[in-house]
Amino acid sequence: MSDIKAMYRTVMADHFPPEMTISFGDQKLTYRKRTWKLPAKGEVIEMGLRYGENPGQEAALYELVGGHLTLGECHFIDPNNGLTSAVDEAAMVQAGKHPGKTNLTDLDNGLNIIKWLQKKPAAVILKHNNPCGAAWADSLAAAYDKANMADRIAAFGGAAVFNRPLDKATAELVSQNYLEVIAAPDFEAGTLDILKKAKDLRIIKVPNFGRLQHLIHNRFVDFKCLVDGGIIVQQSPLNAILKKEDFKPAAATHQGKEYRCVRQPTEAEYEDLLFGWWVEQGITSNSVIFVKDGCTVGIGTGEQDRVGVAEIAVFKAYTKYADALCFKRFGMPYKNLELEILQAKRDSSDQTDIDVATQEAKGGLIGSVMISDAFFPFRDGVDVGIRQGISAVAHAGGSVRDYEVIEACNEADPPVAMVFTGQRCFKH
Repeated sequence: MSDIKAMYRTVMADHFPPEMTISFGDQKLTYRKRTWKLPAKGEVIEMGLRYGENPGQEAALYELVGGHLTLGECHFIDPNNGLTSAVDEAAMVQAGKHPGKTNLTDLDNGLNIIKWLQKKPAAVILKHNNPCGAAWADSLAAAYDKANMADRIAAFGGAAVFNRPLDKATAELVSQNYLEVIAAPDFEAGTLDILKKAKDLRIIKVPNFGRLQHLIHNRFVDFKCLVDGGIIVQQSPLNAILKKEDFKPAAATHQGKEYRCVRQPTEAEYEDLLFGWWVEQGITSNSVIFVKDGCTVGIGTGEQDRVGVAEIAVFKAYTKYADALCFKRFGMPYKNLELEILQAKRDSSDQTDIDVATQEAKGGLIGSVMISDAFFPFRDGVDVGIRQGISAVAHAGGSVRDYEVIEACNEADPPVAMVFTGQRCFKH
């Protein structure tokens, strides 16, 4: 029988060319394949990506090194602004296991999200190119702890991206978990000694991190490849919500009657709504998330219907809240507690206490804000959040039933604030 585990240790040779050129009429973009000279099997070898999304798929990473593309009045990202694509041997402080596609796409989406979260120390933990926990706080360690405890289960084997140089307090917390990737603008003295105890951990000093915020106002060319070999080319989106004043009032007209939300968000709600909308930029659609005190509480991703993804986000909030509470009280995951009770090693009252506390707190959703990446086509989606005690909502607006959603917020006790973004942020 073949060793199934061995396929995940494979470093494939790739047959992609060292340079790639893309022509847009008389304009050309030039890309260079990224390879690394890294230790492997007792020797230093030069290789590209470990493999693609799965073992057996060759893959390559290319960095834009030439060409200034202008289409219409849109000027796209210039060369030499590389972030993930510019990761070289010096940036890869510890290579760990040779990097694969998913490690770098997780890093890339972490940077995509964290570029908005610069006001405070922030951490984003990603798994399968979606955030499983994101938070900001007064210190980097506090931000990481909040992001990790938001979903300890999914964070296992994830990629953690930080917006400040990693300090020793944060490194000590990180070292308690199994992660695949740690990325930060820099690493303070003593942190690498702590992190390098995990030999397989990929530790990356993000090149050009200081330029990250400039990308907020720049587009890139987004290629979507089709199963028949065709390609859809599009401009990347631009987020129009950069401050609270960019939100629009929740207002609609139906059959000659005007509907408006009776309550406006508080300053604290505005901050969470902004934070949540920025995190939404990196979440697979359809998505609905809940945010409280600068931390994700429940993240629902990639569903086909909006009420369904809202319900999933609620379910995940309850599940993760119970697990975090169990870990804090007993030092074990909730599932381990269940197992010990089934094996008669522990009294069921411990689980009952956790369940009761989770229900009373409604999975930490009371007082949270609800963010949707597009409008609610019916009021049922926002009703899901209202039943859990949310205090404010942000979504695109523009549905023919916006008035129903406004009514739902006004009928809540107490009334729920709501604002429109005036744009959606689909990500597929």
